[in-house]
Order: sequence, then structure tokens, then C-alpha cells
Amino acid sequence: MGNLLYTIAIVLLIFWAIGFFAYSAGAIIHILLFIAILAVILRLIQGKKV
Repeated sequence: MGNLLYTIAIVLLIFWAIGFFAYSAGAIIHILLFIAILAVILRLIQGKKV
């Protein structure tokens, strides 16, 4: 489950980067970024390596 969470966070970060440079995704990209950061923070809190 931990690897899946980390994978989802990485995918969301990639989508955010694409949207950030494309300027067409709007506010949804920032929501995806927040979810990705939250996933990484949760992983760190659980004490697993990122």
C-alpha cells in the first residue's frame, strides 16, 4: 500500500508540472499538487523512506 501511495504522489506531481507549464488546467492542478504533497507527508509521518 505504501508503494501505491508514493506512486500516486509522483504521478500527481508529474500531472501538476505538465498543467503548470501548459497553463490550461486551472485550479484542479493545485488541488492535485496538494494531494500529492499530502501523500508524501503522510508517508514521512509513517516513518518510511521516500
